[in-house]
Amino acid sequence: MFARNVSFRLKPNSSVAFTKQIENETIPTLRKQKGFQGEPTLLAPSGTEAVAISFWDNKDSAEAYARTGYPEVLKNLNRSVEGTPTVQTYEVTNSTFHKIAETVTA
Repeated sequence: MFARNVSFRLKPNSSVAFTKQIENETIPTLRKQKGFQGEPTLLAPSGTEAVAISFWDNKDSAEAYARTGYPEVLKNLNRSVEGTPTVQTYEVTNSTFHKIAETVTA
């Protein structure tokens, strides 16, 4: 399993709009993507930063989304996001939310 960690800096007073965009636009788009497993989105108490962590069944699915789905999602979030989000990809080695295949090596 793979995860994409996207860190956002939000425009002033846009946290409510950002949250609605994630719920109404981003999540439905993600659900249509092959290999998508789930996504929590975290909002800092200040309302100026957010993190979205999407889970994918494998690296190929995560990379396919990065090429095809993410540019459109980012374009839609541009109304609430300031600057370019930071994206990092990880192999998921442990999770209380998902069963992880025992093929991960130390």
